[in-house]
Amino acid sequence: MAKFIVPKEITHGLGSLEEVKKLSGKKAVIVIGGSSVKKNGVLDRTEKYLSEAGIESAVYSGVEADPSIETVINGAEFLTEQQPDIIIGLGGCSAIDAAKAMWVYYEYPDSKLEEISKPFAVKKMRSKAIFVAIPSTSGTGTEITGLSVITDKNRGTKYPIVSHELTPDVAIIDGELCASMPAHVTANTGLDALSHGVEAYVSNIADRYNDALAKDSVKIIFDNLKTAYSQPENKEVRQAMHDASCMAGMAFTNVWLGIVHAMSHQLGGTFGIPHGCANAILMPNVIRFNSKVTNKYQDLAKLIGKNSSEDFAVEVENLRASVGVVSSIKEYGIDEKIWEEKIDTLTQNALNDPCTLFNPRKPEFEEIKALYMACYRGVASNI
Repeated sequence: MAKFIVPKEITHGLGSLEEVKKLSGKKAVIVIGGSSVKKNGVLDRTEKYLSEAGIESAVYSGVEADPSIETVINGAEFLTEQQPDIIIGLGGCSAIDAAKAMWVYYEYPDSKLEEISKPFAVKKMRSKAIFVAIPSTSGTGTEITGLSVITDKNRGTKYPIVSHELTPDVAIIDGELCASMPAHVTANTGLDALSHGVEAYVSNIADRYNDALAKDSVKIIFDNLKTAYSQPENKEVRQAMHDASCMAGMAFTNVWLGIVHAMSHQLGGTFGIPHGCANAILMPNVIRFNSKVTNKYQDLAKLIGKNSSEDFAVEVENLRASVGVVSSIKEYGIDEKIWEEKIDTLTQNALNDPCTLFNPRKPEFEEIKALYMACYRGVASNI
């Protein structure tokens, strides 16, 4: 038996932000990151639509990339002051992930990150507020998932909070919101979405429902990412990437992810490597590693006119290069001496990450370490 859990309501298509008018409630708190949603007018439009619905609003701003637990606690205190019955995560992954975690602390003020980051440890939500997700980047799928990733900067690691309780109530997938994304953000988020589709498809609990979404998301991304990168004002392509990200999110929130993400979480938490970039560096060698136990990468290869798992790994490398993303951890700029000092800790943390549970091939410590080393140098592995 399996379950398929997604938001109660998903509105998608160009101009769909206007659906905010149909929300019901008394007060909303909008959680945002930096200034992009202010500069491009998306925040003003959201507040306007809320006002037209008779909903008061307040804004919590300043969520950083890789949101910290300190930001989450501060945001939860703001929620407690404002007492909203609607929480809106508006913007990129960081804003929505942080808003989800703030929501947990708002409903359960005594929460501890170490406790709620245990798989499915979050208690029943929605006694105080519902959650609305409105993404402005096409990558994480967080608008559709029961996942929030929070960084403990003192420990240098990321904690995935995994629970279907965190699945938003409403998701609005409007490709117009992505038009102002810089090229490097388009590249990193697009490759992040690709990693979601790929890892969901080969998950050790994959099923037909999620396979269909995962496969189609992979095809759409291969068909559209290069154009989104080179023609940022092409709204139809932006919507296609936004839809692909959402579809991959629907898949992986139900069958979860694998060691690409388990390893990537450590690279982001320790070295600040952008999540999509880290995933793109790791993905080809993880494909090679997992292909020893599954033939499903061949299915993905056939979607793009290729035949073998190795073909698919190479095509991921080619797509990565075509959108200007580095091919190794070393090329990103991580010093070799520091890398060697951190490698064992990275490896152990990756093994302990909840995503490792759903990888099709169960890895050992030395295998994860060898994968890390190959990806540091930018060479193909054969583990």
